[in-house]
Amino acid sequence: MANRKVTPENLGKVIGEILQEYGDQIMSDIPEVTEKVGKAGVQAVRNASRSSFKGTGKYAKGWDKQIEHNRLSSKCTIYNKRLPGLPHLLEHGHANRGGGRTPGRVHIKPVEEKLVRNYEKEIIHALK
Repeated sequence: MANRKVTPENLGKVIGEILQEYGDQIMSDIPEVTEKVGKAGVQAVRNASRSSFKGTGKYAKGWDKQIEHNRLSSKCTIYNKRLPGLPHLLEHGHANRGGGRTPGRVHIKPVEEKLVRNYEKEIIHALK
């Protein structure tokens, strides 16, 4: 922004313009960071699924992401498109047909915590 003289009458307007420019600059970087972290998140969950559950690999291959951007926010949802209900059952356990319960096998929560920390670091880095 170019230097200009500011009078007391238009101080509020000038501050508003400066904040608007700053907000626009920040919001132009956030979708890029969200895309990068989302892509890394899908790969991390796939790797965690492969190491936790041996088999055909159908469960691990089903992970995908959906990214939503709007003017004020950017959101990434990582989900299993092939077997949508299975991650919850595997993570938290479920009742067996003959009685009893299957214990949960935590494999998504550690990846989620790591991604949240990574996303925060990337956002802070983008703001500098």
